[in-house]
Amino acid sequence: MTACFMIISKSDIPIYEAEVGAAPKREDVAQQHQFILHAALDIVEDVAWTTSTMFLKGIDRFNDLVVSVYILLNPLYLPGSRITSSHFNTKVRALARKYL
Repeated sequence: MTACFMIISKSDIPIYEAEVGAAPKREDVAQQHQFILHAALDIVEDVAWTTSTMFLKGIDRFNDLVVSVYILLNPLYLPGSRITSSHFNTKVRALARKYL
């Protein structure tokens, strides 16, 4: 199983990306994940205004891939910057191994 974890800025720009899982990394798979993500962003924008919940489970599907979203407002984020912390990256990958 492979999964793609992305954090997207308010202006729809990916600021963190991690592909996790047992499958080997391939360029076409990474591009497919980005395509699916950008296609789902319109749905996220529509659904986010109609619900008070922050976890939007299964808002979009593509073949066997499912898009789930957790909306977080981060006051420490600097607009336009990417998340480059190696500690954050290590924690994301450890959690993915534990729960996927």
